[in-house]
Amino acid sequence: MFKTLKNALKTPDVRKRLLYTLLLIVVFRLGCYITVPGVDSIALNEAMSNTQGIAGLIDMISGGAFSRFSVFAMSISPYITASIVIQLLAMIIPALEKLTKEGGEEGRKKINKYTKVLTIVLALVESIGIYLAYQSSGIFVDSSFLTGALVVTGLVAGTSILMWLGDQITNKGVGNGISLLIFIGIISGLPSGVVTLWNLIAGNGAFSTTGLLLAIGVVIGAIVLIAGVVFVQQAERRIPVQYSKRVVGRKMVGAQNTHIPLKLAMAGVMPVIFASSFMTFPAMIIQIFVPDIASQTGFLAGLYNFSIATSTSNVGIGYSIANALVYLLLILGFTFFYTYATFNPAEVSNNIKKNGGFIPGIRAGKPTTEYLSSIISKLTCFGGLFLAVIAIIPMLLRFTSLNIAFGGTSILIVVGVALETVQQLESLLAMRHYKGFLEK
Repeated sequence: MFKTLKNALKTPDVRKRLLYTLLLIVVFRLGCYITVPGVDSIALNEAMSNTQGIAGLIDMISGGAFSRFSVFAMSISPYITASIVIQLLAMIIPALEKLTKEGGEEGRKKINKYTKVLTIVLALVESIGIYLAYQSSGIFVDSSFLTGALVVTGLVAGTSILMWLGDQITNKGVGNGISLLIFIGIISGLPSGVVTLWNLIAGNGAFSTTGLLLAIGVVIGAIVLIAGVVFVQQAERRIPVQYSKRVVGRKMVGAQNTHIPLKLAMAGVMPVIFASSFMTFPAMIIQIFVPDIASQTGFLAGLYNFSIATSTSNVGIGYSIANALVYLLLILGFTFFYTYATFNPAEVSNNIKKNGGFIPGIRAGKPTTEYLSSIISKLTCFGGLFLAVIAIIPMLLRFTSLNIAFGGTSILIVVGVALETVQQLESLLAMRHYKGFLEK
C-alpha cells in the first residue's frame, strides 16, 4: 500500500489530483469553523453545548459544522435529498427515465442541472426551518428580518459552495466529491471518539481495568463491524451465462462463457438513507413549528420522541425498541424497492435470449426470469437484513456510557467511499502500469 502511494506521488498527474483533493478538503474543514453572519457566538456555545436528536445527527454528518452554526451547517444533505427525489421521479416520469437511460452525456448534464436547482430549493426551505427552529434560543443577535435573511443566505451559500467543491473533486481530484465530503465530515469525529476511549481507561487520573477491557471490546467490535461491511459490499453471486456460435456481420463469433455479477448488497446505502430520512422527517417538521417540543407532552411529543429515537438515547427504551422495529421493516422494504427498481429480471432475461445466450440448466425466456427473480429475492432479503443489523447495532451503545458509535448510515458511507476511492486510485495507477492496493 505504501509503495503504491509512493508511486502515485511520483506520477505527476496522480500527484496533482491527490494534492488538489487535499486542498479542497482543507477548504471544507476551514469553512466548518466560519460562523454564519448574525449569530451570537457566546449564546451559540451555550445553546449548542449538547446537540441531540436531529441536530446531533446533522452535526455528525457535517463534521461539527452544525454545532458551530457555520456556513456549512447543513452539509450536503439537501443535495442528497435532491438526488434521491430525482432518482424516484425518474422511475415514474417517462421523460426523466428516457433522459437518464438514453440521454448520454447531455442527459447526464441535464439531470445534474435539475438536481442542483432542486438542491437550492431544498436548501432554502431547510435553512428557513433551521432559523425558525432556533430563533427563540437566543443565538442570533436579534430577530429582525435582515438577520434572518443573512442567516438563510449564509446557509444556502454554504451548501452551494459544497456542491461546487464536490464537482471539482469529482472532475479534477480523486473519488466522488460529494461522497468524499460526507466521508471527511463523519471521520472528523474520530478524535473525540479516541478521547472518549482514553477517558474510559484513565479519565480521572487513575487506571481502570474495566475501562480498558471495555475500550478493547469497542475497538474489536468496530473492526469486526467494518470487516463485515467490506465483505458484504465486495461479495457477489455470479450467474454463469453461455452464448452459442452466431453470425455478427460477415464473421462467425465463437461460443463464449461469461457471468452476471449480482451483489449481495445491490442497493448499497440507499435503503438506509431512505429509511432514516423517512423516520426523521416528522421530527424535523414538528421542531420547525414547535421549537420547544422536547420539553412538552402529548401526541406530538410522543411522535417527536419516536422519530428521533434513532439518533438519541434520551427518549426511553420503549420509543427506541418501537423505532428499531419500524426502522428494520423500512430498510427491508426500501431494499426490495430499490433493488427491483434498478435490476429488472425480465429485461435481463430478454437481453440474454436476444443475444443467443442461456443459463446452464435453465431454459431461455420465462424460466430464466423466474430463476433470476428467485436469486434476487434471496440476495435482497439477506442484504436488507444485513443493512438493518448494521444500522441498529450501533444504536445499542447509546444506552451505555459510551457515545462514540457511528450510525449505520455513517458506517456504510465511510466504508463505501473508502472502497470507491481506492478503486479509482487503482484505475489511475493501472493506466501507468503500477501495482495497486489489491495486488500481491
